[in-house]
Amino acid sequence: MVVFSAFVLLISLTVWKNGSELRQKPLHDWMLDSAGLWIQGLLIPLLQLTLLQTLYQQLFPAWHHRLTIHPVLAFALSFGAVDYLYYWNHRFLHSRWGWFAHQVHHTVSTMDVLGTSRNTLWSSFLIVYLWVHGLFIYLLDDPTAYIVGISLTAALDLWRHSRFSPQSQSWVHRHLSGWLILPQDHSWHHHSSACNYGANLKLWDRLHGSLYQSDQWPTALGQASNLTLWRKLIYPKEI
Repeated sequence: MVVFSAFVLLISLTVWKNGSELRQKPLHDWMLDSAGLWIQGLLIPLLQLTLLQTLYQQLFPAWHHRLTIHPVLAFALSFGAVDYLYYWNHRFLHSRWGWFAHQVHHTVSTMDVLGTSRNTLWSSFLIVYLWVHGLFIYLLDDPTAYIVGISLTAALDLWRHSRFSPQSQSWVHRHLSGWLILPQDHSWHHHSSACNYGANLKLWDRLHGSLYQSDQWPTALGQASNLTLWRKLIYPKEI
């Protein structure tokens, strides 16, 4: 519900503030983003709750709902610890070994909530979220707080790909910019692909020297690609 509400709100704001950009968006991009939205918004959560649970039941039958931790720790595990795993997962996707699977996401040319899910169809299987979240949902005696962390991360991911970053002099910006990856921060990742790899927390980028902050938005985003729609969806590589 949190993710759906965030999606509806951000889409409504985008239509209101940037309706002309959406109208000019090519059909090719609409289809690419819609396919990714179906994969990440429906198929991946379904796999986490069904097939992965069955797989872990076969592999670790004695571990089902055996991990009991405080809800605050369960939330921190989801929102913070897995975020650190994602930081390195994301850096791998920008390496010469992982870029093949991730490059389509960086064809996004404007910060657009629909572009959050722009990806090659199978690239979500290379994201740590699918496997780790499914495992902890299986292990935790009560995964409610952990799932709250998952939902908040997903909602922030939608927001991070929008243009609705708080104003630099605002109270919200002063209290969030020191620790949370904001849309403006993530736009610089889409500009250079060499900074701001974290999803939720700036701590990891600051710790590993990959943080970049600016009061300005980048003037250009995305990488041009001559690949067809089907090649972007299935096999994003020049022949």
